[in-house]
Order: sequence, then C-alpha cells, then structure tokens
Amino acid sequence: MNIQVSPRSGYGILVEQLDGPVSAYHGNTLLAQSSRAKVMYETRLPPVVYFPKEDLQVDMDQACSKTTFCPFKGTAHYRDLILPGKKELCSAVWSYDETLPEARQIKGHVGFMPDALDRLDLGNNRLQAPDDGNISGPLVDWLLREAAFLPSPETFTEVLVERLQQQGLPVSRLTILAWALHPRIAGHHYRWEKGGAGVETFSPSYEIHEKPEFKNSPLRHVSKGLGGLRYRLTGNVPSEDFPILRDLREKGMTDYVAMPLPFSDGRINVLTLASDAPEGFSTADLGLIFECSAVIARFYEVFMQRENAQAVLETYVGKRSGARVLGGDIRRGDGDEIDAAIMFCDLRGSTLLEETLPRDKYVTLLNEFFETTSGLVHENGGEVLKFIGDAVLAVFPAGQNPAEARAQALKAAQDIVAALAEIAPCPSLPNLECAIGIASGSVLYGNIGSQERLDFTVIGQAANIAARLGDYGKTIGHRIVVSRDILTQTAEAKPLGLVKLHNVSQPVESFAIAASS
Repeated sequence: MNIQVSPRSGYGILVEQLDGPVSAYHGNTLLAQSSRAKVMYETRLPPVVYFPKEDLQVDMDQACSKTTFCPFKGTAHYRDLILPGKKELCSAVWSYDETLPEARQIKGHVGFMPDALDRLDLGNNRLQAPDDGNISGPLVDWLLREAAFLPSPETFTEVLVERLQQQGLPVSRLTILAWALHPRIAGHHYRWEKGGAGVETFSPSYEIHEKPEFKNSPLRHVSKGLGGLRYRLTGNVPSEDFPILRDLREKGMTDYVAMPLPFSDGRINVLTLASDAPEGFSTADLGLIFECSAVIARFYEVFMQRENAQAVLETYVGKRSGARVLGGDIRRGDGDEIDAAIMFCDLRGSTLLEETLPRDKYVTLLNEFFETTSGLVHENGGEVLKFIGDAVLAVFPAGQNPAEARAQALKAAQDIVAALAEIAPCPSLPNLECAIGIASGSVLYGNIGSQERLDFTVIGQAANIAARLGDYGKTIGHRIVVSRDILTQTAEAKPLGLVKLHNVSQPVESFAIAASS
C-alpha cells in the first residue's frame, strides 16, 4: 500500500492507517508488531510510525524520564524499554497520554526514538518523503529582515503581535515571561491584550516563586520543564487546573496555549497565546509559532543578555563603571585621569561582631551595613566602586565642579554615620559605628589587573590617603577624618595638624568632622 499525502501550504499534520502487519526491531529483538499501526506526517519532520501500546512486545517502564511539548499534539512523555536480560533502552519511546484534538488518532500509541529502532518492517506499505511545506509570510519576512533593528523587547512584542495578525492568527492576548539575571528582579513579563494600551511590562521580584498565583500557573509549569499546555476554553475546564484559564474564559477567550521559549543557556522562558475567535487556533497557526519559536526566543535572549550584562556590571562595579565597560573600556589600561573625592568607609568592631553573632546574623548585619552605606553614597551623587572585606570604597567624580563633589562626599559621610547609629546588632552590643576617611585629587579611573582578570577601580594617592585617614580615625576615636581640601564652610571641623600616614610620603593636614553639621 502506498501512503499518499496531498500537498499542504503552512504547517500541518496528517495521520494515516497502515495496511497489514508492521514490525519494529532493536537488533534481533522484536519491540512491537501490529496490524493497527499508523503513520503521522508532519511538516518538516520525517514520517513517524505509531504502534498501539498493547502491541508492544517488550515491557515499558511507567515512570516518565522526560517530556517535550508540541502545540497540536500535546506533551510527549518518554519512557524506557526493558528488553530481555533486563537490558534497558533509555527514553526509547514516547507517547501523548493526553492528546490534543489534532492528534487524537495517536492517543494510546507510542513512537520509537531513532536510536532505539534498528529496523522497521512496513510490509506492503510505502511512506512518503518529508513534506517541507511552506510557512513563508509576513512573520518570517519580518523576523529575517526587520526584527533585529527594534530597540526594546516591548517594541518587539508589539510588532510580533502585529505580524502574527497579518499572517492570519487570531491573537487576542500574548505574553512573554523572560527570566533575568538580576539581584532583585526575577524576570520580565511582557503582556499584550486586545483593546489594551500596548505592551505592559511587569518585573516581579524573586518572591514570585512563593506566590500562589505563580505557583499555580501555566508559567511555572512550563518554565520548570514540565512541557507546554493547550486548552480549548469553550468546554469545561477542570477546576483543579490553573485559575487563569477560568479568568480568560470569562473574558471570552476560546483557546489558550503556553509553550517553552528555551534560551541557549538552558533556561526555559514562556510564550502564551490566547484567542477569542470561535474556532480558536488552527494547527497551521500553532505550527507557524512552533516553527519560529527558536528564532523568537533568540531575539528575547539578546534583549535579556544586554540587560543582564548591564545589571551584573552595575551590581559588581557600579552604574558609572558599568556604563564605561559596556561602552568599550574593557582593555587593561583603559581609563581616564579624573579629579574626584574618594571615600573609604570601614565598619568598626567587625571582629567582635563576627565572634559574637551567629554567622547568618553577622552576614545579614554586614549586608545591612553595605546597603545603608551604598544607598547614601548614591543619594549624594557618588558611586560605590567595591566592597573590601567589611569596608566600602566610593568615588565622587568632580566633573566641572570639584567643590560640589567634595561637599557631596562629606555630606554622605555624615549621613552614613547617623544612619548606622540607628542599627542595633543585638541588645548586648552597641549600635554600629564606622571609620571614614575622605581625600581628593587626581586618580586613574579605569581597568587594572592581568590580561584575564581586570578590576575597574581608582588608583592614585587620593585613594591611598582616604584609606589611611580612616585607619587614623580609628586610633584617635574620630568617625570622620578628612584632608584639608574636603572642608566646607558649614562643616564643624577639629584640626588634627599634619598627620604622618603609613605609605604616604608627606604629612597630610587633617581634620576630624562632626558626625552632623
């Protein structure tokens, strides 16, 4: 019997009954034999022969080893085969335990992975070569020619919807969940709805993973690698399924699909589509999305990678320094000579705190110290360059106004001392104190280090003096010690004279500053 398939345009599937007995072998072991086998033709894929489960001639492990998703067949569950002699063929067969309507003819059937199938005896049947179909159109043209020039994921999402609709897809709602690499933000959720005001962006914190509305959502199901989902919303939606389905049905939606958008690093992001058209999405509609999903995922990955790079750089080297690195200052020696006020803030009594407090509470306290100090540095126009042990190195670039930068550094120091005085480690220990040194001058603001490992920092005498002034303040019991050029007219200063500092060739005229002005 010759199995023939009429030519198709667009993505499609067709299932045909095979004639007579068909057998599948692994080596000399008969895996399956049936007179009820079927063949599925699917765009761009080789024909697949499906056997009824009851016609397997070897045992099948009921435990599911992995899953994959097809938007018109459903979630495929892969299982091991147990051959004679207890030999196992891992993930050798798959089946769609709950098939979608387009694939209802293969429910209760299994297909064999190519490496498990050494020989397929088709009897009198002849299979047609793969049909590549034709999926070209507005969406593909746009992805190939124009999409790369869009400036943001929001714009990309909005135009993506437009192109899908031009292709004839009845899209009423589209969302993208893309995970981020950020210390506070778990990811971005882009949502477009018909009749809305464009694309909305939500950036939830990591607490999203504990919220019931996420834990019981298709987004979590798909992003955990459990396969995609497809629901016709015109019938009865099981009450134990996701609440969002009932919400969408109440809005008039008739069809819903959630499919994975895998990134190249293995993270699984999620695309969802909903339609209010009476018949929902067709196989060709979802096939088009499925065919293009890898390309669509790459565009979002590029957007996320850019944002991730910026977030990571800002987190580890600061906003200004991060912008410099992203701007191309990435070679050893790249940098500028700038005038700046340099602050070095050291937590006092940290050894006693570490010895007294449990490790987790000490780390929490240390984080609170860093967060308080960093926040006040940023509020006063400075930037934290790095944390060194239990100390903070910050820079206040002078730009065109050196006096303002020095005043900002001094104000930040006074604010930090006042804020730390409100933080109590525990009832038996005094509130936090710090030692701050501030100096100004010309410094190299750029990259130093080895060819493989660079540090974006400041190098210069001002940085050295600031650190030594902080150390000196500890020995004489003052919390803020500055060089003469840091003084402002409003600062309440106590002269300390010319101070000889370690590794500083000339004595530095120094002043102790009151914690509040």
